[in-house]
Amino acid sequence: MSQQTERISARAMIETVLDPGSFVSWDTPVDYGFADQEYRGQLERAAARSACDEAVITGQGSINGQDVAVVISEFDFLAGSIGKATAGRIIAAFQRATAARLPVLASPASGGTRMQEGTPAFVSMVHITAAVRAHTEASLPYLVYLRHPTTGGVMASWGSLGHITIAQPGALLGFLGPRVYETIYHEPFPPGVQVSENLQQHGIIDAVVPLEQLAQIVTRALRILAPGQVDSSAPSYPQVADRVLSQEEVWAAIEATRKPRRPSVRHVVKYAASDALQLSGTSEGENDPRMYLALARFAGQPAVIVGQDRSRADDARTAEPMGPAFLREARRGAQLAQHLGIALVTVIDTEGAALSQKAEEGGMAGQIARCIDALVGLNVPSVSLLLGQGTGGGALALLPADITIAAANSWLSPLPPEGASAIMYRDTEHAPMLAHAQLTDAFSLRREGIVQVIVPEEYDVSTAPRRFSQEVGQVLGGALQELAQRERGALRAVRNERYLAAAQRSLAPQE
Repeated sequence: MSQQTERISARAMIETVLDPGSFVSWDTPVDYGFADQEYRGQLERAAARSACDEAVITGQGSINGQDVAVVISEFDFLAGSIGKATAGRIIAAFQRATAARLPVLASPASGGTRMQEGTPAFVSMVHITAAVRAHTEASLPYLVYLRHPTTGGVMASWGSLGHITIAQPGALLGFLGPRVYETIYHEPFPPGVQVSENLQQHGIIDAVVPLEQLAQIVTRALRILAPGQVDSSAPSYPQVADRVLSQEEVWAAIEATRKPRRPSVRHVVKYAASDALQLSGTSEGENDPRMYLALARFAGQPAVIVGQDRSRADDARTAEPMGPAFLREARRGAQLAQHLGIALVTVIDTEGAALSQKAEEGGMAGQIARCIDALVGLNVPSVSLLLGQGTGGGALALLPADITIAAANSWLSPLPPEGASAIMYRDTEHAPMLAHAQLTDAFSLRREGIVQVIVPEEYDVSTAPRRFSQEVGQVLGGALQELAQRERGALRAVRNERYLAAAQRSLAPQE
């Protein structure tokens, strides 16, 4: 339980996470002359008790040799509360980290705003947030480790803005502190809600790890996010000759993508990425267990990767089709890529979006639209990978990209072929004919300009997931290398022009 969780001091954070002797303080002594006699006495006693002159320590150090800026709360100084001097110290640290192009590791442990300083201290959370935003807009990583306890204005500002958010096991985390809740409402707060493990389950934080493992997680994240190594040579894509598939071949391809053991996004990351760090949830209270969201590195290029994890489809907990939460999580991935200035990779392998009351009330149609809009409007490189099934709006939501790759048996259609048959003929027997007529196969998609590169499937890939995943990864890496050489400022315009040109081709009279 969070009430029994040990509080970790700022000094323990520094000694455990940073390389020995690497920490250099950025802090200047605080002058308590602004405070009245009573408040000044509280500050002086807090300083003596905590061995800190304020509720936060800032500075620079290294973690396994990687330089980072750190902003670390000290709860023993007036419950880690934020006054104007505290806020000024935090703001200065983010500004200095931005100027030096350093990632920031922040570790709040705070009861929120300092009541002794009232509204001006409360409003300083806005000023801190502005400094955090300037740092992230410079495409610099911001990592947060939430310590026990973190509540109030800190949780509602800089504690919840990390690209990656990790928490101490059993930590009390929430907006309203339980003591305040009980005083106001005259009843205890429901147990087990404001606990780090519960927040992870609900997709609010990415992971729960003990302090001793934090350095390893931060090291991996920063190595994945390091600037890419650009290979100036042209990518070597497989030369797959054009083919016009028969109706029987199209249907055989569709059946191949439905095999339970067909490789999934998880296989591609496992066997083709040099490193990956899985994230979790929308960070806004939702977590679709069939969404795979991660930071990964392919062919020396960092990327955010999102996709449906078909390998979990037989799990009873994940049996439902893609819902609105999946797409909100995908949009988080797109936003992460945009903020970090790295590529986005979307992996399409879905039997379709959920058709249910819950999905409708969750705004399914709007989420598809907003996901398409987010991908079309990206200012960073993007690759979409049609790995297997591509059914309906759920597939379309992940399709827009600078380069679209398709496995040879993959397909894309407005509905499952059986659904199209039911609409057109009130049966499912016409599904193979409609799949062929609707140009759903990868070769037709390439002729239509929807797909640019095809990965061949000259064997049953369900029997060789490692081999196929590595082949897919090689093509994916080539696409990321190609995009790394393009002018960033022109990506969105070129992407939109390509889609408009494809639309115009499809409308042109057939000769």
